Parts: sequence; C-alpha cells; structure tokens
Amino acid sequence: MPRPLGELEDAVMTRVWKWNRPVTVREVLEDLRQERSIAYTTVMTVLDNLHQKGWVRREAEGRAYRYEAVSTRAAYAAALMNDAWSQSDNPAAALVAFFGMMSDEQRQSLRDAVRIVQGPQTPEDENPGSAQDAQGR
Repeated sequence: MPRPLGELEDAVMTRVWKWNRPVTVREVLEDLRQERSIAYTTVMTVLDNLHQKGWVRREAEGRAYRYEAVSTRAAYAAALMNDAWSQSDNPAAALVAFFGMMSDEQRQSLRDAVRIVQGPQTPEDENPGSAQDAQGR
C-alpha cells in the first residue's frame, strides 16, 4: 500500500498527473516556481524519491531523465481509501462515518460509481420480491 504523499511530493505528482506525459525536472521546477521559491535540486530529489517509491518511472534523455506517472490520481486516492478502511476495527462503522461526511454531490457520485461497478441490472434484480420461483410460483 502506498504511503500518503507529502505536501511537496503531492505538488510534483499533481503536475505529472495533470500533464499526463513524461516530464523533466526543469518543467516541474518552472511550474512550481509560479507558486513558491524552490531549488532545482529539491525538485530533482523529490522526483528521484518518487521513482524509488514506485510512483513514477523514468527514462534517460541525454544527461537528464523524463518522469512519467505509474498510475492515475484516482488509483492513488482509491488505494488510500482502501488502506484507511482496512485498518478499521469496524469497517461498516467507518463507512457510515465517511458517508456522513460526504456532500450530497459526493453521495450521488458514490451511487453512480456503485451502479457502474454492479453493471447492468435486470428487471428481476430491481424488484426481487416479484420474481417467480423455478416452478412458476
């Protein structure tokens, strides 16, 4: 299970995920510098650490590397949620508490996601009490 990303790691990964292509340290640095003062070596170290942790893969390009995300931000968020849920001594209560924190829009997104995972429903699935048994009763 992946550890949660630190603040700077998240800022770097946000760019890698957003751009959805191999990136250089220089590109990430220039974008980060719009928000904060940061050194080239700091960004290089963060990307190297992310590579060692398995978050990005890299390919040599001259004397530098291009870095690319190994998975999506959605997969990262799902892994964090799964890890938090699996650490609970009462997973059902943890889910109830989590759902209670959600906005109406988030709950609707959850319902939509459950429908996608469940797949197409048959009329009998939607109304199980009306289905006849194998002998027509």
